[in-house]
Amino acid sequence: MSKEEIAVILDFLPYGYPLEKKMMPLAQAVGKEHFTLLQLVPRRGFKFEVGTEVYIGEGKREEVQYILGRCPGEKLTETSKQELESFVEKKVIEQPEKYVQFFNEAQAINTRLHQFELLPGFGKKHTQAILDAREEKPFESLEDVKERVANMPDPAKTVTKRIEILTKYKEVEVIKTDKKRLT
Repeated sequence: MSKEEIAVILDFLPYGYPLEKKMMPLAQAVGKEHFTLLQLVPRRGFKFEVGTEVYIGEGKREEVQYILGRCPGEKLTETSKQELESFVEKKVIEQPEKYVQFFNEAQAINTRLHQFELLPGFGKKHTQAILDAREEKPFESLEDVKERVANMPDPAKTVTKRIEILTKYKEVEVIKTDKKRLT
């Protein structure tokens, strides 16, 4: 997997985490391309604004001194959680073709589990209804998915929730293949 080049600031903690002994400024951020949660340490004198993009790739970084590492989902602040939700929702809306492709190409993981069943609120009935509808004709948009499948939850919101779950909480190896298809 390629490394993130650009990250979006979710929250800035000028004094670090409140319950930890280290008093260094820290930013929680999400990678723009692969939704990787990161902890960034700013250069001296820099303060990050929520929602700004910063370069974190190889070479000279203007605002970021170093990347402390991945940010565990349980360490996300409430502000970060809200910003993450907004960020993921925006990405799904900006690139609907990527997620329509998922609905058109998703496969069974094994004989008992389909990738659709990993989406929040989807069970065997929704999975079968989606498979039947796409067999007739491939989906053209997320709205098309919602219209052609009875009792379908909003596909954009469902995909957004799934990406958030995968981003916040590292799951078993089988599900990582699902993340690659959704992001």
